[in-house]
Amino acid sequence: MQIQGRGAVVTGASQGLGAEIAAELASRGAKVVLVARGAARLEEVVARIRGAGGEAHAFAADVGDKGAPHAIAAAAASLVGPIDLLVHNASTLGPTPMPLLLDTACEDLQRVLDVNLVGPFRLSKVIVGSMALRGRGLVVHVTSDASVAGYPTWGAYGVSKAALDHLGRVWAAELAKTEVRFVSIDPGEMNTQMYADAMPDADKTTLASPADVARRLVAFLTRGNFESGARVELAKAEEARS
Repeated sequence: MQIQGRGAVVTGASQGLGAEIAAELASRGAKVVLVARGAARLEEVVARIRGAGGEAHAFAADVGDKGAPHAIAAAAASLVGPIDLLVHNASTLGPTPMPLLLDTACEDLQRVLDVNLVGPFRLSKVIVGSMALRGRGLVVHVTSDASVAGYPTWGAYGVSKAALDHLGRVWAAELAKTEVRFVSIDPGEMNTQMYADAMPDADKTTLASPADVARRLVAFLTRGNFESGARVELAKAEEARS
C-alpha cells in the first residue's frame, strides 16, 4: 500500500501501539488523524509527531459512543481529505483485575463490545463506502491471541477480538469486488499500559517495544502481501518472509 500523501485514521492513538503506529505512518508521509478519549495525551503525541516533521491532527472521541463515528469521519475528512487507511487499534479490557465470565457484569461486557467491536463496525461503516467509491482503501483490525485461545479471565476481551476478526472476514467477502482490503493483525505481546493492567506481574524485559512493533506492522502493510480478510500473526508473517 502506498502511504505517502494518504489520509489515515488511527484510534487508540494517545499511547502504546496506537501512538507509535500513528508516528510511523506520519514518518512515511501519511497525513494522520489520531483519535482517543484523552485530549491532553493525544495532543502530546501529535506534538511529538509534528516535531519530527510529520503531519498529525488530534481528535478526542470515545469510539464506544454511538455518535462518535460520524464526528470522527467528518473531522478526519476536513483535516486530511479522503481516508485511505483506517486502523482500529482502540481497545478496552474491561474491569481490572479481569474477572471470570461468571463474575463479569453484563454492563461491563457491553462496554467491552462497544469499544472493541461495535465502535470499529460503526466507524468502518461510515468510512468504507467512500473508500469503495474511490477504488482504494485498507482497514486494519488490531487483534490478539486471546481471539483464538480461551484464556481464563480474558473472556470479554477475547470474545470481542474473535468477533472483530470475523467482522473483517465478512467485510472482505462482501467487498471482494472493490479495491478495499481488510486485515486483522496480531502484534504479539508488548510493553504497554494495557498489558501491564492485564498482567501486572509480567517480566517487561520479555515484551516487545510498541515502537518496534509499529515499524514492523507498517512495513508489513506497505508490502501488502496478504489476502483481504486474513488474520495475520505479525511475527509468523515475518518468519515466513525471511
